[in-house]
Amino acid sequence: MKKMLIWLPALALACLTFQCAQEAPKTNEASVTESEEELVKRGEYLVTTGGCEDCHSPKVMTDKGPIPDPKLRMSGHPASVLLAPIPDPKIVGPWVLFHPMTTAAVGPWGTTYSANLTPHETGIKEWSFEQFKKAITEGKSKGLDGGRPLLPPMPWQNYVNMKEEDLKAIFAFLKSLPPVDNLVPSPVPPVQ
Repeated sequence: MKKMLIWLPALALACLTFQCAQEAPKTNEASVTESEEELVKRGEYLVTTGGCEDCHSPKVMTDKGPIPDPKLRMSGHPASVLLAPIPDPKIVGPWVLFHPMTTAAVGPWGTTYSANLTPHETGIKEWSFEQFKKAITEGKSKGLDGGRPLLPPMPWQNYVNMKEEDLKAIFAFLKSLPPVDNLVPSPVPPVQ
């Protein structure tokens, strides 16, 4: 009995070693496609709950108030929608004014327009994941080292420590959207 008790842990260790050495089961093509779909779904969830559409999607009015326009989802401030002139720039002062679609804002930093994040040439079609990550976590326009800083109200500072798998999910979702041709206006410095 004593000999069996001595050999039992050695046998358990040998079985564990053998099991760990086994090759992981191979995934088939269908499960890879499914995991890509899951990644896109999780990205959509993160974009929706993170409030990204609040600024990056033009709105349509419904009986329940404004909602993101499904045809223009994540396409940024419409280039064809001009902002009304501000009669006196001193009115802005320390205040922030938003366009009714919440796709443009005027504040002490000037006027900013939300970016087109659809996979169109006027959006993020040519962007790499690394560019997207740099834009979101470092606040660089177009994800370029020499790019201007992202301006308010874009809260990029909130995403500095975002997990890479979440950033990849968001990027996958954005790349899955229908491309929208919308060249968003450039920011305008504050009027002195």
